[in-house]
Amino acid sequence: MSPILLLCIFFSVICPADSVPEKPKRSALNQLTRTLLRHYDCGIRPVINWTSPTMVYIDLIIQSVLDVDGQMQKVTTSIWYRQIWKDEFLVWDPEEFDGITEISLSSDAIWVPDVIISEFVGEGKSPVIPYVYVNSSGMVKNYKPIQMASACDLEIYAFPFDKQNCTLTFRSWLHSVDEVDLALLRNPEEIATDTREFMNNGEWELLSVPSHYWKLNLANKDYAHIQFNVLIRRRPLLYVVSVLIPSIFLMIVDVISFYLPPDSGTRITFKTSILLGYTVFRVNMMDEIPATAIKTPLIGVFFAVCMVLLVLSLAKSIFVVKLLHHSHEEVKEMSISACLLAKYGSTEQSFSETLFTSVRTLDDLDHSGYEFDLSPEPDLLSLTETQFSSPQLEKILEDLTILKLFLQEDEIEGMAQKDWLALCYKVDKFLFRIYLLIFTVYSSTLLLLWSSWSSS
Repeated sequence: MSPILLLCIFFSVICPADSVPEKPKRSALNQLTRTLLRHYDCGIRPVINWTSPTMVYIDLIIQSVLDVDGQMQKVTTSIWYRQIWKDEFLVWDPEEFDGITEISLSSDAIWVPDVIISEFVGEGKSPVIPYVYVNSSGMVKNYKPIQMASACDLEIYAFPFDKQNCTLTFRSWLHSVDEVDLALLRNPEEIATDTREFMNNGEWELLSVPSHYWKLNLANKDYAHIQFNVLIRRRPLLYVVSVLIPSIFLMIVDVISFYLPPDSGTRITFKTSILLGYTVFRVNMMDEIPATAIKTPLIGVFFAVCMVLLVLSLAKSIFVVKLLHHSHEEVKEMSISACLLAKYGSTEQSFSETLFTSVRTLDDLDHSGYEFDLSPEPDLLSLTETQFSSPQLEKILEDLTILKLFLQEDEIEGMAQKDWLALCYKVDKFLFRIYLLIFTVYSSTLLLLWSSWSSS
């Protein structure tokens, strides 16, 4: 017996065959994945007959409206997107692989349709989902959440009672309808009324999501499109309480301020305070009002008109006070008693002393035997004494005549001022009625517009 044979017998006795480690078997899932992707090319459309199109089924669920930017004309939404198509190269018999009917594959390892959203304007913040599900019949399910900013033609004229219609259009970027065709996964009625996943506690309310399929012809080729119309409506309660009601209250206070007497001197001060307060209020509310470069919201026009009305109210009050000042100064200057006031009205004390001296002199003369006849009319004022003529008596007579004229002219001036004051009050009432009419018509028009928008 050769030494080599003996050595083999020795090792076989020491190390039996059962102690040799076996190579681990691959799992059925691993074998299935290797089998499917062994000769797979992700750059080729997965059809056996190249003339048959790949049908891609699309579904959409709106989860929330995150932001509406009127100035940039874009809307940020959070959606759940579902995409299903058939890959004819990913088909297997479940009985050959331990009954496996569905597996997950990397989306980078297989063909994925180039379906995009036409209104997409910003990079989404969606979580990365690197896998897709594939079943044994070759149906590929690509489910993923998307947070996206899309362009939208926003109509904010009716703010805060506005409704928006934003579209999300899905289409293949390169393939025509002969290569990649689109279809809805669910019927349009079910998609339009499906709002169960929408977060309904925010500023916006989801009304419906109608959808339709259409084709666009470019360069003699038809391209499939599926468009979802996201109809949303703003909840106006927050803006009514914080913006409209304070503004309306300030305007009502301005109307009530017309009942202050125009000659009291406090009306202009009060109206100036209201105008200043409204200006501060409007500056603070500018960030709450959406802005566009083309159209101004009706509430912006409302604020501007309210400012104009407050300025007109202040100007009207200034005009009435100016009329009152005119009656006090101009009538006084036009009266005949201006000369008398220049002589006797310089100080109240000098006029009283002159009057006291004249009366005392008349009293002395009366006790001396002279007789005076003082009638209410200036021409009946006379001094009767047959044999008396004195410079002192003539001076007294002149002073009494001047005093009589002054009292009459002062009475006439007071009556003129009363008439002028009554005229100014009539002018003030007339201008107030015009202002109130303008304010009522404008407010009623706005309320009718906003009520019709909110109820529709």
